[in-house]
Amino acid sequence: MGILEARRFFVTMLHALDARASPDDNTSRDDRAGGPRTHGERINMGFGDGLFYFPTQHVYGKPETHELTYESVSFDSTDGARLHGWFFPAVGSARGTVIQFHGNAGNITGHFESVKWLPSESWNVFCFDYRGYGQSTGKPTRQGTVNDGLAAIECVQSRGDVDADRVVVLGQSLGGAVGIVVVAQCSSVRGIAVEGAFSHYRTEAAFVCGQNIFVSPIAGLLSRAMISQGLDPIDCVASIAPRPTMFVCGTNDRIVDHNQTAALHAAAAEPKTLHVIEGGGHTDSMCASEGRRWFLDFFDACLAR
Repeated sequence: MGILEARRFFVTMLHALDARASPDDNTSRDDRAGGPRTHGERINMGFGDGLFYFPTQHVYGKPETHELTYESVSFDSTDGARLHGWFFPAVGSARGTVIQFHGNAGNITGHFESVKWLPSESWNVFCFDYRGYGQSTGKPTRQGTVNDGLAAIECVQSRGDVDADRVVVLGQSLGGAVGIVVVAQCSSVRGIAVEGAFSHYRTEAAFVCGQNIFVSPIAGLLSRAMISQGLDPIDCVASIAPRPTMFVCGTNDRIVDHNQTAALHAAAAEPKTLHVIEGGGHTDSMCASEGRRWFLDFFDACLAR
């Protein structure tokens, strides 16, 4: 989520709250909510949950610009949505395969550039779009993104040119939150590294709204009123062990409070690693060689266990 998306998130939350406070007088409360709901349905149907997703179909970049070899891949999600991704083969013999779970805005044509260096380090890379992003069909939802992540792993592990036992996940921002939930359910993945990931959906919504001085005092109330609970990474991260986890965050991240990523690390079980970048921003650790080395060393460690 970039600065522009964060501002849009905040403004849209206020508009949605206003709409809920002033419903059509001719519509009953249950009709507006889609009928009476059980507690479980409320978890899946928070009326502000969609504010986390800013998909586009715009083409931001192309692998050809970077002289990257790749294959365009289409596959089905677990519930039928048709998804799209790019598979980048390793240069030379592959050490393993990294599946990228990208952030909440744009699509893979912008996000692949943060991992374009991995094939030259002998890693296959698979970048995919959640439903509604890029060429993928459907509309993004919290459960839908989890379904899509599970389908992406299955797609990669079913390939004849991939060693299914040597697959790791890299999750960035929203992708870190989704990736944690997915990897907790998928024991065949050898480990996960996340960068700039939030701990709870409600906590992240409160953090974004809290940056506005006029709304800051009620940011928590807004997030509780609009954002559902359920599939929060903080509730799943401990179950990934004994597979390794790595967490990276920057203290100057204005999109996701670095303390949320640190909280994920605290909740995770060993083996786990935390890298806090003093003055670092949002998901920019791989811009430096030191950051790239963290990820390479971590991926190697995952496969060595």
